[in-house]
Amino acid sequence: MSAAALALPLMLATACSGDEGASLSKSAQEGFLPPEGRITAEADIVRNLWDGAWIAALATGAVVIVLILWACFFHRKRKNSAALPAQVRYNLPIEIFYTLVPLVMVSVFFFFTARDQNAMLAVNNDATVKVKVEAVQWSWRFTTESGGKVKQVMGKPVSDFRQGPQLVLPVDTKVEFQLESPDVIHSFWVPAFLFKRDVIPGIAKEKNRFEVTTLNKPGVYAGRCAELCGVDHSRMLFNVKLVSKQEFEQDLASGSDQ
Repeated sequence: MSAAALALPLMLATACSGDEGASLSKSAQEGFLPPEGRITAEADIVRNLWDGAWIAALATGAVVIVLILWACFFHRKRKNSAALPAQVRYNLPIEIFYTLVPLVMVSVFFFFTARDQNAMLAVNNDATVKVKVEAVQWSWRFTTESGGKVKQVMGKPVSDFRQGPQLVLPVDTKVEFQLESPDVIHSFWVPAFLFKRDVIPGIAKEKNRFEVTTLNKPGVYAGRCAELCGVDHSRMLFNVKLVSKQEFEQDLASGSDQ
């Protein structure tokens, strides 16, 4: 059972109706992730980790609620009795249990998070398309390279992501991103990737890379900076356009947009 299925009754309890209720139901079905869905193969790694975290959190919450109710009903002071309920202070087995269980839970969370993070950040150096992403106050410069052809797009602050610099990528293709910043910390975030990466000045290039494999989902997807970086942070918007490989080659051959 997915986290979305477990969370759905909670959302329905809000008694929303019409378009708002439909939107919440769809959001619940997606595990409350971005509504545009996933456009990279690596996004499934994040989705599985997210669902697992939801399930673990809900299960932990259910156990805690049951323990609270159990204590309230069966270990309270009786009205007609002067005796106190059984005390558990200085009970070594219980205190060890209280310590070990959280440690085990945190260790499990850490293991799966570290495993999936390593998978997301693995770079095999076999991408057919490479994109240099330069984050500047307050827009983006994208330099796309494939098959010896290079195209550069430079943007400016905008209020609508559709008007920002457009990064064109082919579907069903492995893409390598190289992130750079000449000024302050930014964050490269495409919600449909289900992944974002800080762009930190001074970081070695080989440590500021990642790869994704795009899915066959043509369309235009929003992108933004997710790190407060100054006055026009909210206008540091861009968009990613997934197109067929033929259309990508044609766009790449068109040269630079300045």
